[in-house]
Amino acid sequence: MTSPAIPSSQTSTPLTTEAAMLHGARDIRLEELPLRALRADDVLVEIRSGGICGSDMHYFADGRNGINVLQQPTVLGHEAAGVVVAAGSECGITPGTPVAIEPAVPCRNCPACESGRYNVCPTGICFGSPPTHGLFARHVVVPETTLHVLPNNVPPEIGAAIEPLAVAVWAVERADVRAGHRVLITGAGPIGLLVAQVAAARGAAEIIVTDINDDRLAVAARLGATRVINTAREDLDVSGLDRLIECSANTAALVSGIKTLGPAARATVVGQARPSVDGIPLAYLQRNEIDLVTAFRYANAFPAAIELARSGKVDLRAIITGSFPLTDVASALVAPIQDPAHLKVLLSF
Repeated sequence: MTSPAIPSSQTSTPLTTEAAMLHGARDIRLEELPLRALRADDVLVEIRSGGICGSDMHYFADGRNGINVLQQPTVLGHEAAGVVVAAGSECGITPGTPVAIEPAVPCRNCPACESGRYNVCPTGICFGSPPTHGLFARHVVVPETTLHVLPNNVPPEIGAAIEPLAVAVWAVERADVRAGHRVLITGAGPIGLLVAQVAAARGAAEIIVTDINDDRLAVAARLGATRVINTAREDLDVSGLDRLIECSANTAALVSGIKTLGPAARATVVGQARPSVDGIPLAYLQRNEIDLVTAFRYANAFPAAIELARSGKVDLRAIITGSFPLTDVASALVAPIQDPAHLKVLLSF
């Protein structure tokens, strides 16, 4: 579905852009950076929204995210949407088109890419993953292959939320959720809440969401969870479930969730895993032939995510709880920590 052209605020193609550059832990600065000239397959996008992800928060707080350490100043951000300003000579997209940006740029030539699993390309890059500059900038130049046209009812001002929805789509795909399944989702953050909606769209008969935050559980209930459990004060008294989708990055949640699964079930790890984890009930998994799988980013999930948002089967606005201007990016990066009621925080351009 195509969208009508949206006017850009620019009357001419800019040569530089203002961007949020991370220099170290708690050291983020707005800087003017040059924009590289468009190649034949490049597009210049004026950013309208940028989403704050947990990885951005980790980089800002600690100068690292998991095993990836900030080695040099890098522009943060991998969730973004905007409007096309200009396009290279070989591009088919026209100025004024609203788009979401898929941040992964794989090599397209390795066995993983050729199989369609470009999300695990060993040499691919991802915008906002140091040292690759990200999308928290007023303008970015990106390959046309990273762009996905937004429908009329998903304006670019909230279009950055398509990226985490793609994460949820891929998580549910990896979990192989089918109609009639009983599903447990551990963690009611933005990804968990989106996973719950995608699982419902796939026909799950029962969707149980756990967390220790009552505000987030209340949102889960509004978005279709059939039951919510605050595991800080309630036992996880369920059994025989078909699917576990772990979105909290909490080892205890993974272990307890696995024990709710019945024979021939599947557990899928979505929340960022620790380098190694003790306590996984391997014998229980083996005895019941429970599959333990993982999900990393997504592959070919943006079209499905956009369609779910367009159709109204997923409510993006329900998870957006705050908006900050680019000039206050530091506040946006700590907002979910300072106020646990926050879900998805956006930068507004």
